[in-house]
Amino acid sequence: MNSTQQVTVKMIDYYAGDPKRIQHFIKVYHFAKLIGEMEHIDPDMQEILEVAALVHDIGIKNSEEKYHSSSGKYQELEGPPEAEALLKPLGYPEPFVDRVCWLVGHHHTYGNIQQMDHQILVEADFLVNAYEDALSEQAIRNVLSTLFRTETGKHLLKTMFLKDE
Repeated sequence: MNSTQQVTVKMIDYYAGDPKRIQHFIKVYHFAKLIGEMEHIDPDMQEILEVAALVHDIGIKNSEEKYHSSSGKYQELEGPPEAEALLKPLGYPEPFVDRVCWLVGHHHTYGNIQQMDHQILVEADFLVNAYEDALSEQAIRNVLSTLFRTETGKHLLKTMFLKDE
């Protein structure tokens, strides 16, 4: 079993009985993988991105228990310790775990995105959330012009939601 397969199984176990959450992270993972590959990011960054996409919402359970909310700010607060607890036993090196945890702690932070793994994770999560939350065409157009920067992410967003573009 490769590393992303191990993380996928651990995350399915983590969200046992919650198919909505499982479906969500699987979709985000596949969009992140696709965008990263199409944008030709560095293989090490690609692996970090893929693992981060799998665990990006790991803070939701604790957020809902502690704050009765799955708000992005609470996910970013609660997610990194949970991600670290899941990843360390799998033998990932500390810098890898640190970067994944940083991404988990910033995947709803849209200002000042500087690294490609962060940009792609945000875009992949948004592609899934736009559908799951039934965002309006205007909201999608706004995000297209203000948040999306990768050519692949823009293409996917337009193709999925703005078919006349």
